[in-house]
Amino acid sequence: MTAGAAAGKKLAASSPVDAMSDLPPQLSVSPALFQKFQKLIYSETGIWLGSAKTALLCGRLFRRLRELEISSLEGYYERVAGTDQHEERARMIDAITTNETRFFREPRQFEFMTREVFPRWQQDAERRLRSKRLRIWSAGCASGEEPYTLAMLLATHFPAAEGWDIRILATDISNRVLAKAREGVYPIAKSTELPKDLLHGFMLRGISERQGEMKVKIEIQQMVEFRRLNLNQESDLGEGPFDAIFCRNVLIYFDLDSKRRVVENLVRHLAPNGVLFVGHAENLNSVSSELRSLEPTIYTKTRNESNL
Repeated sequence: MTAGAAAGKKLAASSPVDAMSDLPPQLSVSPALFQKFQKLIYSETGIWLGSAKTALLCGRLFRRLRELEISSLEGYYERVAGTDQHEERARMIDAITTNETRFFREPRQFEFMTREVFPRWQQDAERRLRSKRLRIWSAGCASGEEPYTLAMLLATHFPAAEGWDIRILATDISNRVLAKAREGVYPIAKSTELPKDLLHGFMLRGISERQGEMKVKIEIQQMVEFRRLNLNQESDLGEGPFDAIFCRNVLIYFDLDSKRRVVENLVRHLAPNGVLFVGHAENLNSVSSELRSLEPTIYTKTRNESNL
């Protein structure tokens, strides 16, 4: 999903590689061992791995076991559950989850931003009801398309030359996808996801050995800070409060308790007149009394009395 459930990520879909028949016998998993992995993954991320995911667990961890020269999932569990194995648990979460994202995913929400939110910020700044400081949080940013989409839109509507100070915090639990996001390099085929003015204004086409790729321009990259963060754990983010938070296609992978905990953390970091965007299959009306709906999947704080 964007991804990091707790991490802004989602469980990987099964594939032929995941099939139990393709695995050596030592990678079978007993119900008791699977329950141990369930509890470990839940404690780390808030994701509850359903019992139908046994083949997925085996298939996704197969490569990691081979790298570590561990012959069984029992042996791997003994290692990954160690109190000092924080990095290995992060690798495990990387292995069993996948990231799905694109530029301008769910375009209706970006249209709402440009139609409703941006004019309000501009008018309030002109009336000196707010500063020209804008802070946005992309929670579960995956490989970076979402925060870079936001950066391109914000750079267009709120130019630094006019005194706007814009920073975007982009977080995910996966070091692997964060490394890709920081590079800002994408297949040229993804250029179709971008409006032509933004594509030509903020992307560089690769040449020679980088042919077939495009790269985000440095001025856009500098607007975004990528950081590892587990949404399932409380965090103090000094960049806040945030004028807008995007946490999309993440919450559906949490159970209710984890979802409430994550939403409480998001609301705590949302500015009084801020806007929270969630995924198309996510509804927060029964999750938090501190939020009210502006449109489906778009929320603000209950006490927000602005005209949004």
